[in-house]
Amino acid sequence: MRLSQSLIPTLKETPAEAQIASHRLMLRAGMIRQMASGIYAWLPAGQRVLSRIAQIVREEQDAAGAQEVLMPTIQSADLWRESGRYEAYGKEMLRITDRHERELLYGPTNEEMITAIVRDSVKSYRDLPQLPYHIQWKFRDEVRPRFGVLRGREFLMKDAYSFDLDYAGALAAYKKMMLAYMRTFQRIGITAIPMRADTGAIGGDLSHEFHILAPTGESGVFYDSAFETGDAAQATDIEAFYERMTSIYAATDEKHDEAVWAQIPPERRREGRGIEVGQIFYFGTKYSKAMEFAVIGPDGQKIYPEMGSYGIGVSRLVGAIIEASHDEAGIIWPDAIAPWRAAILNLRPGDAATDALCEQLYAALGAQALYDDRAERAGHKFAEADLMGHPWQLIVGPRGAANGMVELKRRATGERLELPVDAALARVCG
Repeated sequence: MRLSQSLIPTLKETPAEAQIASHRLMLRAGMIRQMASGIYAWLPAGQRVLSRIAQIVREEQDAAGAQEVLMPTIQSADLWRESGRYEAYGKEMLRITDRHERELLYGPTNEEMITAIVRDSVKSYRDLPQLPYHIQWKFRDEVRPRFGVLRGREFLMKDAYSFDLDYAGALAAYKKMMLAYMRTFQRIGITAIPMRADTGAIGGDLSHEFHILAPTGESGVFYDSAFETGDAAQATDIEAFYERMTSIYAATDEKHDEAVWAQIPPERRREGRGIEVGQIFYFGTKYSKAMEFAVIGPDGQKIYPEMGSYGIGVSRLVGAIIEASHDEAGIIWPDAIAPWRAAILNLRPGDAATDALCEQLYAALGAQALYDDRAERAGHKFAEADLMGHPWQLIVGPRGAANGMVELKRRATGERLELPVDAALARVCG
């Protein structure tokens, strides 16, 4: 994309409503614009990040054997009355009445709807297990939306739901999802720590939250440094991986146990702040029994499927990653989810050699590059490239262009090298 033709409305000044780094930088980098309290439009740069995160999430869900569906955002109140949650959920649920006086709601989660869908399709024990998921917008009417996309009212979420014949099958699905989550976060380029959690309004008695570390995290976290090895991608034995993840100490401040903490060697103790970006739940037959979903077992008797649900906050991840990865100049994107892998900075638009070399780089990189072809000062271009967080900057001026050389800057480290064109492209593409 050529920056001169793009819809990336960057801001020099920090908007007054932005209280934390991610909100400030997403507004200044032209990624989002607020349309109502806690509701944002995602502009091209922000949408590209959302799409990249969603694709990694999708690939790891597919690899775990989950099946993608797409459920509507608007749900019938009758489904929630079946489960008993319609009145219990509280004011965070946005309730709607259509022109025929039918009661609807904007879905905050999808346990009821997916249970109804599977109930209508699955009749025999032979049809289980099932593991559907979707990536869809949700709405929760937060009493005090704040912190940009970290605590908005509308948000993009991946939610999966497992249906199994018995507890052993449900626990196997839970373990499989924990590994899929750790692989997802590792591919995105962040360290996420699974911590035992309360199940809250979802229900059940087994749950883990996944936190990434950031100074502005809402929760205090305590964990063993063994989590920092990042070996999920190499795990082949799900049972062994789950045992290891759940045996290493990690807790939010609400569940922190000082007695256990004291037994961990001091050099392995880590403390900080965490932002929750995902949560997994096992809740047994809570919804299948309440909504009268049973299959016929091998002995002809009814069996209520054991269920679990598994959420990742896709839009929340964008803000959380920025909170964990930025500096005073702007965002520092992990390579895997950056909106563009590289920015091409033309320091002398109109100079024939400079223009030609920039066009050569742009043709080679295609959709991976954002080409700053504007007639702006070099300093302005440098500042905006740092603000937007491109992993690489290809800086082209008349002197270098005359010699076929490019200055290559790595955003994360600030390292600068002058390289021939082919060598610079090899670094960026590698």
